[in-house]
Amino acid sequence: MTSPTPISPGSEGISVAVDPVEHHSIGDIVFLSNAQASGPWMRAEVPLGGLPVGVRLAPVSTPNDAVLLTVRTGWLPAMELSPGGHAVHGVFAKVLRAIPPGHMDLVPGKAGRSLAWITLSDSAAAGQKEDTSGPVIEDMVRSAMPVGYAEGFLLPDDEIRLRALVADLAIAQRFDIIITTGGTGLAPTDRTPEALTPILERRLPGLEQVMIASSLAKTPHGALTRSVAGTVGHAIVLSLPGSPKAVRENLEAALPALGHGLDKLQGDTTPCAAT
Repeated sequence: MTSPTPISPGSEGISVAVDPVEHHSIGDIVFLSNAQASGPWMRAEVPLGGLPVGVRLAPVSTPNDAVLLTVRTGWLPAMELSPGGHAVHGVFAKVLRAIPPGHMDLVPGKAGRSLAWITLSDSAAAGQKEDTSGPVIEDMVRSAMPVGYAEGFLLPDDEIRLRALVADLAIAQRFDIIITTGGTGLAPTDRTPEALTPILERRLPGLEQVMIASSLAKTPHGALTRSVAGTVGHAIVLSLPGSPKAVRENLEAALPALGHGLDKLQGDTTPCAAT
């Protein structure tokens, strides 16, 4: 097997070797692990820190024909097949095309940005109403830039759980864009700013200001919004109000700067005047 180099945002040409232990079908979720074990995973050489979500793994000989899509870095619980009875760390991936038994050297690449959107709503999380705001986020981001992988999450208004989820999505899963909707008002349960502010490494006041200006252009109540924006790791994090209408208004104002901001955050050294 080839020895992988730790992957970084936007990096190319890193080889990952995978030995499927059995036939896997399209749509299956498989577990890629360095662990010397048999069981429901593929023996693979992956970086110790895992791989970012949204990475497409393709054979070296056909780099445009991906066979796997990474969807999560994490732990497989301890089980009878685990070495020493320990939990096993690795990467969960979705099978994009049938993989026969054998050995393949795979190269990672990304087809676009990775997006996580999080809806904060007690009633939606309890199944009492439909989430109509989160899907608007995905539709708008896809319309503005290439998105290779998107995933939605639904949480009740819970400050601790939101902070933990955003930290995991940004640091462990390495999403590019994380957008929340809900919890930015003045109700007692509106705690999104309190959840996010402690983990934001750099605030982005310009994005906050354009979103507030967009709301104020529609209603004086826009002055009461407490939306925040900033960076966590290599991700840009935005918090939006909860209604689909406000999501559209705020995100429309922020999107034009988002792609350029991500490029700079993830290492683009091109002078801004040239872009």
